[in-house]
Amino acid sequence: MKDLADYPLSQRPLRVLVTSYRSHPHVGGQGIYVHELTRALKAAGCEVSVASGPPYPELDAGIELIKLPSLDLFAVDNAMLALRWRHLGSRADRAEWLAHNTGAFGEMTAFALRLEDFIAREGHRFDIIHDNQTLAMPMARIAQTLPVITTLHHPIAIDRDFAVAGAHTRLGKALSWRWHSFVNEQAKAARALTHFIAVSDAARRSYAERTGMDTGGVRVAYNGIDHASFTPDPSVKRETGLIVASASADVPIKGLDVLIAALARLKDSHPAARLTVIGQLREGPTKRMLGRTGLSDRVNFVSGLTREEIADLHRRATVFVSASRFEGFGFPPAEAMACGAPVIVSDGGALPEVAGDAGLVTPVGDDEALAAAIARVLDDESLRAAMSRAGLNRVRTLFRWDLHAGLSIGLYRDVLGLADAGVIAA
Repeated sequence: MKDLADYPLSQRPLRVLVTSYRSHPHVGGQGIYVHELTRALKAAGCEVSVASGPPYPELDAGIELIKLPSLDLFAVDNAMLALRWRHLGSRADRAEWLAHNTGAFGEMTAFALRLEDFIAREGHRFDIIHDNQTLAMPMARIAQTLPVITTLHHPIAIDRDFAVAGAHTRLGKALSWRWHSFVNEQAKAARALTHFIAVSDAARRSYAERTGMDTGGVRVAYNGIDHASFTPDPSVKRETGLIVASASADVPIKGLDVLIAALARLKDSHPAARLTVIGQLREGPTKRMLGRTGLSDRVNFVSGLTREEIADLHRRATVFVSASRFEGFGFPPAEAMACGAPVIVSDGGALPEVAGDAGLVTPVGDDEALAAAIARVLDDESLRAAMSRAGLNRVRTLFRWDLHAGLSIGLYRDVLGLADAGVIAA
């Protein structure tokens, strides 16, 4: 019996290696992206493997996981003492240890070096690599051996600029610059690589502006969402005045300060208005702002929620608000729309693409305009119903993993010269 590799490329399933420098299945979006992309690629007939550093993703049956262990220096008590004699022979281990212990984030480059060694040994097993925004220079060398498609979410240079601006001392700014030193290598890698999937047009444009890369090889494919978890439930009653938002961190880019300022404007005119934030309240600017505005008893923070609990919160919300200053896509408003919640977003990055004509869009940082939009939605039941219907139609039409995988496969086929050839099912 022939092995798959014995068939001509045009007559067998594509062998796709999805790569991700870390893929935590529950924290952040990396593991979720890897899980959903690989599931959809497999359903479309591809043979799929995943190479990842820790934390490792959760994958469907039939998808191979190739573990490329890192030093995982965030999980050790003393990173300075974590290097062992056996590590000295590994350029990846040396690079990761040195970067971490000099205040930089070196996991992406170290992962790419490990992947480069793996491809040198076993690259013949795959037709193409689909990388989840590692963007390190070894990826450009790998692309000389095996075609590399890179997913672009959003440039970390934007996060770096907000982090530096938010630091209150010279030392804090210097440390933030050092931590984000990988941003310069990502820009070089983006210019050296050729083929990309961007999760929004805003991601495509912002990468071009921040890195100087050529956008000719970039195709836009919106992320999908989990439509099995995020769906309406007519039996759940929406709670009057409940505003829901999501903030994974207490940083300026998330725009939580703008939303709280908007709520402060509504405090007297809309006494039933209250805010639930999916996230944790820690000591920091948000907690101080709640004290200054007298809103501590009207703002609630919830964390550690399951998908089902998040969906239930969206079903109870009168309106979902995302006031972020930039998002490369925006899963929370898309998931809220899928549960029938009206959404209000800022014009930061891809948020207007997510909301489309189903939501209301306000200028970034404009708490007065945001307050007016929230009041309009809270006061108008017919508007809420129309926004709910339009939002459901939008997410069900556009934000699907099968579409994302299909557009990715189309790019694979073009890169491999298979645009007009048929591929047999697995």
